[in-house]
Amino acid sequence: MRRPVAPRLSAALTAAALLAAGGMVLSMPQASAATGSATGYATQNGGTTGGAGGQTVRATTGTAIHAALCGRASTGTPLVIEVEGVIDHGNTSKVSGTGCNTADGVIELKQISNVTIVGVGGGAVFDQVGIHIRESSNIIIQNVTVRNVKKSGSPVSNGGDAIGMESGVRNVWVDHVTLEASGGESEGFDGLFDMKDNTQYVTLSYSTLRNSGRGGLVGSSESDLSNGFITYHHNLYENIDSRAPLLRGGTAHIYNNHYVSLNESGINSRAGARAKVDNNYFEDSKDVLGTFYTDAAGYWQVSGNIFDNVTWSSPGTDNNPAGPNPQSNTTVAIPYAYSLDNAACVPAVVSQTAGADKGLRVSDGSCTPQTPAPTTPQPTTPAPTTPAPTPTPTQPGGTNLSIGAGADGSSKADGTSYGNVRDGDLNTYWSPAGATGSVSVKWGTATTVSRIVVREAGSAGAIGTWRVVNADTGAVLTTGSGAGAITFPHASLKKITFEITGSTGAPKVAELETYAQ
Repeated sequence: MRRPVAPRLSAALTAAALLAAGGMVLSMPQASAATGSATGYATQNGGTTGGAGGQTVRATTGTAIHAALCGRASTGTPLVIEVEGVIDHGNTSKVSGTGCNTADGVIELKQISNVTIVGVGGGAVFDQVGIHIRESSNIIIQNVTVRNVKKSGSPVSNGGDAIGMESGVRNVWVDHVTLEASGGESEGFDGLFDMKDNTQYVTLSYSTLRNSGRGGLVGSSESDLSNGFITYHHNLYENIDSRAPLLRGGTAHIYNNHYVSLNESGINSRAGARAKVDNNYFEDSKDVLGTFYTDAAGYWQVSGNIFDNVTWSSPGTDNNPAGPNPQSNTTVAIPYAYSLDNAACVPAVVSQTAGADKGLRVSDGSCTPQTPAPTTPQPTTPAPTTPAPTPTPTQPGGTNLSIGAGADGSSKADGTSYGNVRDGDLNTYWSPAGATGSVSVKWGTATTVSRIVVREAGSAGAIGTWRVVNADTGAVLTTGSGAGAITFPHASLKKITFEITGSTGAPKVAELETYAQ
């Protein structure tokens, strides 16, 4: 039986009026999520389309942004949020609902997927309110300004990060944004663009980062090496003390950026990180590339860069600048297509394209800015709505490199063998003599590994904390807890070690599988 049209229309108008009162207006579903398409590493791992194909909502307050998230049918329902006006603490409150997990005083994108936030109209400014992305995937943030987010003083938001990502985040494209502070840590600010705790496949493009002590980091400590596959291109870093960016492990592609007034250091590759640094323009800066403030070496591949009035410090125990004549000490393969502007034109093209409210202009790859036509990307299968921050025992594709390899370890319980972890038989296993111990897989020649799968025998859950070690160099590739699939930046090695540092009961490893992808 058909329902009357009038009551349905009346209900819809009432709902719209309530939403408008809170700073939100509903629009009809739109095919387009944002202008242009994702670039760099955000195109990998299934791609990044944000809220493409979903409903479009206009928001003028932080509370309205949260309400839009909470009003979805599920945490993965595609949604485009158009933002206009100033978002501040006075208008950003927690909202509850099915599709959200929000908090006061911060834009919380937590345990969700398939969302675009884009500034429209007269512009969108997040004033002292940070954007926090946690346990989420397939997110686009475009054409917004985030400024003066504090971790100390008043008011505070998002740990002091303008945009911060952590805990199993996947596929984020941040484009044409302006991120700025008014000082460093002593003034209460932290990073402008931070990633930690297993954040991967992120692109920062055509953005301005300025007036901050810290540009941004990948990895919160020397043991947080689960992050990576980050692209930075056509960005302006201006008046930044350090971390432009700081890379702890992982792989980064850094090209066509303009760096001006890096006061202490710039691209800080350390703890095994690998950076491909192409056609950037470094100007009036110090120590723009190298490993700084640590003896944990990082690596870089350089080409086509221009160093204009750059000074370099002397090497030391905790200081390894790449200059004054930077040379490559690694090679980095890039899996996606991209076009390089000549470094000489980077200052001009970046000045016309980078940052919010620049008309979303991009380079044509030949140093000429252009305005891209709106695109209508086809929605892909939604990524998991709540990516797990700890590994799960899923079977990756490709060949298990452990089959036919060698094995050894630090200790073993009676009746077990190191070889049991590489025989493909879940009924056999290795167990340490005590609560801790290590087991290794080894090859006769260097082998590239980026993922292992640890499968327990008997009752699951005995394996507690662990770390994965490059046994050739002693470098810690990643740490965590519980058995399952474990990913880390690609490492070429002859021996990899899974070290159990804590357990409940007697841990039993049936298989230590290794994979290139």
